[in-house]
Amino acid sequence: MNSNWTRIFSQFGLVFRAENQPRTVVRVGEIEIGGGEFVVMAGPCSVESERQTLDTAQSVARSGARILRGGAFKPRSSPYAFQGLGLEGLRILAKARDLTGLAIVTEVMSECDVELVAEYADVLQIGARSMENYSLLEAAARSGRPILLKRGLTARLEDLLRSAQLIVECGNPDVILCGRGIRTFETATRNTFDIAAIPVLNAVTHLPVIVDPSHAAGMREIVPVLARASAAIGADGLLVEVHPHPESALSDGDQSLTLAGFSDLMRDLDPFLMLRRAIADADLLATEGGD
Repeated sequence: MNSNWTRIFSQFGLVFRAENQPRTVVRVGEIEIGGGEFVVMAGPCSVESERQTLDTAQSVARSGARILRGGAFKPRSSPYAFQGLGLEGLRILAKARDLTGLAIVTEVMSECDVELVAEYADVLQIGARSMENYSLLEAAARSGRPILLKRGLTARLEDLLRSAQLIVECGNPDVILCGRGIRTFETATRNTFDIAAIPVLNAVTHLPVIVDPSHAAGMREIVPVLARASAAIGADGLLVEVHPHPESALSDGDQSLTLAGFSDLMRDLDPFLMLRRAIADADLLATEGGD
């Protein structure tokens, strides 16, 4: 490991990847994140209605998604924008799980809502704007649910691992790190996709790492490209925004894939995932040969 990385990240001993330490595998029902399977989470940015959510859930499940994402509580830049359906949104997500068998990941924004959200969700998402809300991290950690921790808009990897360390320190080892782009001076995309963060995190932490290409891009045209790049460079999965009618979405329509577009994305991932499996098999044979 790069000696500079060791100096920076070894202070987070609960999440730092020591020599010969196995990677953490986060189990969500029968799904294993970080265990070699490439897990795709997909669904609408916001739960807008029962029909919109159920249609999306059924479609992404057919295309190969394992977990349904959808916001019941929405952090918005403007107080006048759609804030989500709250409890009704959680109930709709639970109905979608019953219908499709997909697990549910949804964001919790307040420590006061942790118990309620954990009652309905299989994974609690900590959004980019909440990554350093330490009271929320502590409450979410104690919920007993796996935590999907998004990197903050201006956070360094050191900051991300500090937050992950706190969650584990509170007794919850099931943390999934999520890169979703960071804010830079570039304006051609919504955020800048820090692709180098994936191999760095894979080297310095034993936690699984996924990518949200939708927020990294901000435009649906390049979401599939970033998804393929994520698979090729070693991410453990994706978090993708999908909507039946993105042009009328109440939030993030520009970056949401259509149902057909998501199906195409999943199909186009196949060659990259086959290559990953071949490399993993070759590494395993080399290790066994060395023994």
